[in-house]
Amino acid sequence: ITRFGGAHARRSLVHYLQGEVTGLLRGQYTDDVGRELFAAVAEASLLAAWASYDCGLHGLSQRYFVQALRLAQAAADRRLACSVLSAMSHQAAFLGHSTEAASLARAARTGLRDQATPALTSQFLAMEARALARAGDTRGCHAAITAAERSFEPFEPFEPGRDPEFISYFTEAELTAEIAHCFRDLGDARRASDHAALATPSDGQYARSDFFAMMVLADAIA
Repeated sequence: ITRFGGAHARRSLVHYLQGEVTGLLRGQYTDDVGRELFAAVAEASLLAAWASYDCGLHGLSQRYFVQALRLAQAAADRRLACSVLSAMSHQAAFLGHSTEAASLARAARTGLRDQATPALTSQFLAMEARALARAGDTRGCHAAITAAERSFEPFEPFEPGRDPEFISYFTEAELTAEIAHCFRDLGDARRASDHAALATPSDGQYARSDFFAMMVLADAIA
């Protein structure tokens, strides 16, 4: 999905969730195993949500996001739950629900409190910036971008043991691409093109992200 988008794998993933995983959830296990199981299924449900999002199946995507959020809460995994809220913010912004998107991004950031990491905080702020850009709030967007960059800069973007594996994709290039989207939506073509150019390429590691950054670059140049 990271490389090609969701359509090619969505049906297989949904079949696995509905067939194999449902039986596992109904089984018997210790509390510790149960938390690990719920967290793993939450991540799989989050992936199904993104895959459905990629296919334009937004109602179905929202249901998978909610399922992922509930499973993460059942697993007592607050970092994963807040990451789901951030993903929901991304979709809300895409659908034009800017106020809801900003609220979801803020809820993700404030929900972590003592469990926040630089990478997660920066990603949540980037989602807030994108929501504010969609709303046309230039000042608020710039403030969120500055805060995202400030959170990200003093640290390695991803550090095993400190950061959960699911945030490992959020590199400096990924943050730069998110900022490019913000400037594109604010109508600042020069800054959008500058950031989009810096965000690509990722040497093929994140071909899907490269594609979206190139789209922003093309929009800015046009």
